[in-house]
Amino acid sequence: MDRNDAYALMCQYTQSESLRRHMLAVEAAMRAYARKFGEDEEKWGIVGLLHDFDYERWPTPPDHPLRGAEILAQLGWPHDVIYAIKSHADYLPDCPRVSLLDKALYACDELAGFITAVAMVRPERLAGMRAESVRKKMKQKGFAASVNREDIMRGAAELGVDLDEHIQFVIDAMQGIAAELGLVR
Repeated sequence: MDRNDAYALMCQYTQSESLRRHMLAVEAAMRAYARKFGEDEEKWGIVGLLHDFDYERWPTPPDHPLRGAEILAQLGWPHDVIYAIKSHADYLPDCPRVSLLDKALYACDELAGFITAVAMVRPERLAGMRAESVRKKMKQKGFAASVNREDIMRGAAELGVDLDEHIQFVIDAMQGIAAELGLVR
């Protein structure tokens, strides 16, 4: 299991720059949580990096993430990596989120997308962003309407972290790679 291999696989299946950046954002958040929880940073980062690699080709549930899981299994990726990726989809009843890895991916996925949307409407992008601004935007139903706010709140609860702290934690993780995410002025 190697980050370079994961990155190459992600690029092979994903042409969209915005989707690639989303996976990089989730990777950054997952690596930060792995450090916080004393877990395997490489494994957690790879889960974040690969969680949507099949989405561009197979966006319809349950093809996503099951097609990706099949590809990963054929390539010999570890079972817990594949399971965590499958468990980020609420519509797979046989894949409940049980491990801390599973819960962290679910908690970071929608939130990273929402933080990106908030950053895109701020002149300073990610710089200086605070959880309060994200929470304010969460109340605006028309803003980034495709992002499920319930998933964001459920993710923090399942992970056992305070929502505001979680939001700030993910912002801070994403700020570390803001240029790579295209979120700097």
